Amino acid sequence: MFELHPRLKQDCIAIGGFPLCRLLLMNDSTYPWFILVPERADIREVHELTDDDQVRLIGESSRLSRWLAEEFEADKINVAALGNMVPQLHWHVIARHVSDPAWPGPVWGKGPPKPYAPEAIDRIRDAAGDALGETFVKRS
Repeated sequence: MFELHPRLKQDCIAIGGFPLCRLLLMNDSTYPWFILVPERADIREVHELTDDDQVRLIGESSRLSRWLAEEFEADKINVAALGNMVPQLHWHVIARHVSDPAWPGPVWGKGPPKPYAPEAIDRIRDAAGDALGETFVKRS
């Protein structure tokens, strides 16, 4: 049975879900930083997913990336799957700007997180629900 890793529960806000992945928002308003987590038990690596789920993951990541590029007028979309601190398979999908505090380096460890205001979370959740298509379901 799938269960979200405690670190992701602690650091993120539930935004919604695709058929495969749960969509989370990192609670740091410095960056538009989202996380896709395939809702499959005991999966640590992409190659452990079925072939069909691998294709779904790429499709869901691409839909999210397209939306982030437009919604946040991103200069670059970063997609990363490290898993060194959280072994559960998850993909970071981050809208980057040449003006952001970490550019051109990674966002990890660049200052303390700035939590989102509740109204901003609601706006992001609504925008995602409107933009990501009929198979996306908002969650709170």
